[in-house]
Amino acid sequence: MLASLLQAQNYDINSLLLQIDEAIGQSPQVTADYEREIDATRQLFLEAKRPQEQYQHAIRLYEQYKSFMNDSSVYYLEQAEQAAKLQGLVAQVGYCRALKAFQCSTVGAYDEALAFLKSIDKQQLDSIGLRHYYQSQMHVYGELGYYSIIPAMKDHYFGLQNVYRDSLFAMIDHQEQDYMMYKIYELQGQNKMEEARELSDEWVKRISPDSRDYAIAAYYHSLVCENEEDTEYWLGQSALSDIRHAVMDQASLLSLADILNRQGDLERSYRYIRFTWDCNNRFNTRMRSWQITPILNVIEKNYQKAADRNTRILTTSIIAVSILALLLLGLLLFVHHRNRQLAIARNALKESNDELEVANRQLATQKDELSELNVKQSILNSQLSESNHVKEEYIGRFMSLCSQYIDKLDDYRKFVNKKVKNKEFDELYRLSKSTELKEKELEELYENFDSVFLNLFPTFVDDFNALLDPETQIHPKDENRLTTEIRIFALIRLGIEDSSKIAEFLHYSVNTIYNYRARIKNGALNNRESFERRVKLLGLL
Repeated sequence: MLASLLQAQNYDINSLLLQIDEAIGQSPQVTADYEREIDATRQLFLEAKRPQEQYQHAIRLYEQYKSFMNDSSVYYLEQAEQAAKLQGLVAQVGYCRALKAFQCSTVGAYDEALAFLKSIDKQQLDSIGLRHYYQSQMHVYGELGYYSIIPAMKDHYFGLQNVYRDSLFAMIDHQEQDYMMYKIYELQGQNKMEEARELSDEWVKRISPDSRDYAIAAYYHSLVCENEEDTEYWLGQSALSDIRHAVMDQASLLSLADILNRQGDLERSYRYIRFTWDCNNRFNTRMRSWQITPILNVIEKNYQKAADRNTRILTTSIIAVSILALLLLGLLLFVHHRNRQLAIARNALKESNDELEVANRQLATQKDELSELNVKQSILNSQLSESNHVKEEYIGRFMSLCSQYIDKLDDYRKFVNKKVKNKEFDELYRLSKSTELKEKELEELYENFDSVFLNLFPTFVDDFNALLDPETQIHPKDENRLTTEIRIFALIRLGIEDSSKIAEFLHYSVNTIYNYRARIKNGALNNRESFERRVKLLGLL
């Protein structure tokens, strides 16, 4: 009965794609609502006084961020670990480290993941912590095995994955979602597709389509489908659920875009891949970027092929119009010499004119389509060019600064050597206590950052102030320097959105950065929730 139901659903793929299109259109509002939920939890965390409350709110923030913004999920796991340490809760400390390892392996940070797992004494874990410890070990070794290019290492990593999977299976209920998910993956790897499909059918029946977990169940169901039509349907169901729940770690929509591209639905494929790319930038994972880029290149090539095809059609139309014009001329000469057939010739001329008008309308439509394709290709090329130019500029300045710092360190070594040689220890002690050197170097770092950024985006300050109320606009005293507030949003313009990373670069606390961002957004014109998204579009190279 389930098979017949699924088959019936497969025939409504077009309706499902329309629902996905509608969900993508509503995504900014869904994301804004989700961010408000996170802000409410963050406020509880900031107001918490006792370590126990801080731990609970930090874990809640991790849960909210883990499929939304990876850097922030890891940050709040760090906060939860610190709160657990203050309480002397060794098991909870290990639990937090296991979760951090899983998040790191999700974005390809395998060394960090293994380091976190190595720091855990599993003898001190409770059942929940041990479960996540096995789960993280299994995940990181599975990822290493999947991406390894050396057969012996691949077999080694997959062997370790299987060991930890067996340990996990031994301690969890076989009716749980985690067991079904990993068991389906195991059966698929063993080519036991019929068993995998039966287990997947059972799993899908248990999950409500409104549940956040439905996306996972539908995605794994797509992996064991017998034909592409079923695969497309279940990928669509998974992608729809992800979008409606503000999930930024998109996998299903990426695979669906690839299928649509192969089917020739270039317009929809392009929209889906761009949406996936934007979600990936928010989640911040290198692995998904590596997966998206080849598909994006294929879509771009298909666009070019479509443009070439339209050019050929245009050429054919011009030839056809020319032929029609010659026929019309011949017809006029024939009418001139055949006055007795004037009525018949007039009817023929009218029919020819009608055909010419249809051909012209088709030609105009094809020109519009070609223009639209060229605009989209130009936008994509501009974005790629900007990204490459920013990387080249900052890499060049980084190499220059490294060289300068090496020279400075050597000069300082010679200076200290001279002082030691002259036994001027009091002078050395005075210099070592002073923070003047650090402040000077920080000021030089910021000056270099401001110089490079304003060189790349010379209109950024004016464009940024245009988004603010006149009373809250910020005008640097020096036109070649940025204020701290503008510098924060300059980093956001470069793609560094996480407050912890911004705080680390500017040597402020995370709360200070958060307050700066909140204060500036409060002074924004129009919608403050979309302020940072609009900042990312500011400035011209």
